[in-house]
Amino acid sequence: MKILVKLFATFRDNRFVKQEMEFPDDTTVKEVLAVLAIPDEEVAILMVNGRNEEVDHPLKDGDTLSLFPPVGGG
Repeated sequence: MKILVKLFATFRDNRFVKQEMEFPDDTTVKEVLAVLAIPDEEVAILMVNGRNEEVDHPLKDGDTLSLFPPVGGG
């Protein structure tokens, strides 16, 4: 299956902004994070097709996964 992965803020460092990636059917968000070398605890917000989800959420062909780190500032 193909999913579109969008990375935000510091997750883009040495990676990409958005990229279509292929994974086996029923891959979870956690498995995508492992491929990207992003520890679960570093993800503040993860969205699948614009909806908040958890790391154990199974992905489907055509999904869009958006990953956000904690953002600080003032």
